[in-house]
Amino acid sequence: MEYRKFSPQDAEIVVPTPRQKSSISVVGLGYVGAVSTACLASLGHRVVGVDLDQTKVDQIGRGQSPIHEDQLTEILSAGVEGGLISATDDLRQAVIDTDVTFVSVGTPTAADGGCDYNFIKLASDVMAQGLRDKEGFHVFAMRCSIPPGTTMKVMAPILEAVSGKVVGRDFGICFNPEFLREGVAIDDFHNPPKTVIGTTDFATAEIMRRIYAPVDDKPILTTIEVAETIKYVDNVWHATKVCFANEVGRLCKPLGVDSHAVMDIFTQDQKLNLSAYYLKPGFAYGGSCLPKEVRAVQHVASSLGVDLPMIGALEQSNTEQIQQAVEMVQKTGAKRVGILGLAFKPGTDDLRESPILEAMATLQQQGVELLAHDEAVTKDTPLDGLASYTKYGSQGLARLAEGLSDMLREDVDTVMAEADVVIVCHANDTYREAVQRHKDVPVVDVVRLFDAAPQDLAINGIGW
Repeated sequence: MEYRKFSPQDAEIVVPTPRQKSSISVVGLGYVGAVSTACLASLGHRVVGVDLDQTKVDQIGRGQSPIHEDQLTEILSAGVEGGLISATDDLRQAVIDTDVTFVSVGTPTAADGGCDYNFIKLASDVMAQGLRDKEGFHVFAMRCSIPPGTTMKVMAPILEAVSGKVVGRDFGICFNPEFLREGVAIDDFHNPPKTVIGTTDFATAEIMRRIYAPVDDKPILTTIEVAETIKYVDNVWHATKVCFANEVGRLCKPLGVDSHAVMDIFTQDQKLNLSAYYLKPGFAYGGSCLPKEVRAVQHVASSLGVDLPMIGALEQSNTEQIQQAVEMVQKTGAKRVGILGLAFKPGTDDLRESPILEAMATLQQQGVELLAHDEAVTKDTPLDGLASYTKYGSQGLARLAEGLSDMLREDVDTVMAEADVVIVCHANDTYREAVQRHKDVPVVDVVRLFDAAPQDLAINGIGW
C-alpha cells in the first residue's frame, strides 16, 4: 500500500480546530512508558498507562515508579492525586477512552540478530479492536526503536485490517522517537535536545505538535522512515563517540598525556568537532591533513603496542567510499569518463590526497579515458613540491601527475559533451547548471548536487 509522504511545509496547510488537551494512552510501562506517563500528565493531559504486567499497572495506579528514576515517583504520585493518571491492563478500552496512543512496547533482539516484532504485533491487534469500536480520529504514536519501515509495514497493516479503517483518513500514525537518558529522563523530557515527529498526515502532525508545544514549540517534522532511522543513527553515533574517546585514552596513557585534558579541549570546539560539519554523507575525506594524520596516529599506536580498531578502520572505510564511485562508473560501461572537481574540496587547488584522484587512477588502469574540469585547477597549477606527499601518500596523484594536465579542459561543457559518464565531486552552481544543460549524460554524484534531483536527469549518488 502506498502512503502519501509528509513534508514540514504541509503542516501549515491543514490545521485542525483547537480543542482541549488530548487524552493519551501509553502502551508499555517500562522505562520510556513510565516516564512518558508521568511527564505527559505533568503537562495537563489525562493519561492512561497500559501494561500486561499487573505489578506495573498497580504501581503506576498508586503513583509509584516501577523503575529507579530521579523525581519519577513524585511526579506520578502528583498525577494520580490530581486525577490525571490511571493504569489498566485493558488496551482495547484505553484506546476507546483516549485520543492518542503512545506505543512503547518491548522490541528485543530476535534470534537472527534483528528486531523481534511480536509485542508490536500483539499490541497492534488489540489497539485495532479499540479503534474499530470507537468514533473519531485517533493517533497512534510509535516510540519503540525499530528498523526503518516497521511502523508502516508492520503496525499500520494490522491496524487497518482489524479495524476496517484507513490510515491518514480515519486515524493517524506517526513515529515519535524518544531521546531520554536514564537518570536525567525527567529533565530530558522537559528540555529535549530535539523533538522529532514523523507522520503521514497533517492532522496527526498538528495534534502531536500541540502535545509537545509546552516543552518544544519547534518540533522537527519529517517522514516516518526518516524519524525511525534517526533513532538508530543517534545511538550508533553515541556508541561511536564512546569508542572514539576510549581509543584516545588508550593512545594517550602510554604517551604520558592526560586524555581528559585533551578531550576537554576537544569538546570546546563547537564549530567543527561538535557540529554538523563533516556529518553529511558524501565523498571520501582527503587533503593535506586528515589522511596523513590518521596514518600517523595509527603508526604511533602501533609503535606503542596499542590496538585502536575504530581509528584503524577509518582508512578502510574511506577507501570503500572511493571504490563505490569506481564501481558505479564501471556499471555504466563508460569508456570516456569526465570529472568535475579535482581538488579535495571546492575553493582550493590543493590536490594532495584528493580522493577522486585515487578513483581516476584505478579507472585509468582499466583503460578508461579521463577528462576533467576544476574551477581552481588549470594546466598551470604547479605540481612541484608535492613529491613528499606522493611518496607514501597520494598514490593516485603520483600515478596521474605526468598526464594530469592533458586531461584538463577549460570549459565544463566540453567535458559534459565528450564524456560517456561524469563524476561530480564539487557541489557548485557551475556544475549544477552544466548537468542540467546536458540532461542525457549519466552522472555519478558523490557530493549531492541537488536536495531533490530533477526527474529528467540521469543522476545517481553513493549514499542517497
